Amino acid sequence: MNPAMWISKTGVQAQDAKLQAIANNLANVNTVGFKRDRVVFEDLHYQVDQQPGAQSADNTVSNGVQLGNGTRLVGTQKVFTNGSLQTTSQPLDVAISGNGFLQVRRPNGDAAFTRAGQLQIDANGTLTNAQGLALVPQITVPNNATAITIAENGTVSATVPGQSAPTEIGALTLTGFVNPAGLLALGENLFAETGASGAPTEGRPGDGALGKLKQGALEGSNVQVVEEMVDMIAAQRTYEMNTKVLSAADNMLQYLAQAAR
Repeated sequence: MNPAMWISKTGVQAQDAKLQAIANNLANVNTVGFKRDRVVFEDLHYQVDQQPGAQSADNTVSNGVQLGNGTRLVGTQKVFTNGSLQTTSQPLDVAISGNGFLQVRRPNGDAAFTRAGQLQIDANGTLTNAQGLALVPQITVPNNATAITIAENGTVSATVPGQSAPTEIGALTLTGFVNPAGLLALGENLFAETGASGAPTEGRPGDGALGKLKQGALEGSNVQVVEEMVDMIAAQRTYEMNTKVLSAADNMLQYLAQAAR
């Protein structure tokens, strides 16, 4: 088998993976709090026929002969740049202007983290995310509350009949990570801690890089459609070039077989 066919095969697989990531980014262009993915590649091992720096018969130093064997997918990375803030004027919508995450409790008791601030109140008066998972720390809203206020520092207050001033009912906290790109994406706008992300650090909104909260707004996806379209065209062209190498290598093998007859 011509080595060029194997090498071009790895190139086709690499561009197919890149196109899948681009497709997922474009599919989530309107997903609240979504963070775009990027793929990371590396070249494969080299076939070294002559070591660089080796001396030849005429005492000259050679640059060596190193033939590559293609590429492979190393991994994917979430890009945690902030998306644009979209004003919704909904009192339970909260945008994070910074690097922090809201923490929720999954049904199995494990913690999960999200940038999507589409909050709601369940039948028990508990403040939850859009999937109905309770926030951590848990906040319970009075049944007779007529208005909810969420301050930049996370303080949650409720207005109830018979009281002139809002009553503080709890406070939202934010969680940060040393390496958010190492978080495990669970779907449903949720992430989980991993060894690569580092341990979560909890704090009040406004502390350091965690950011502040903005009520009545949501953070949009950080996917840039034009950038993704340019990447898609480049991936498509590179895919085509690799398939042409496959075809060329196959034709060369056919010529060689015919010449050997």
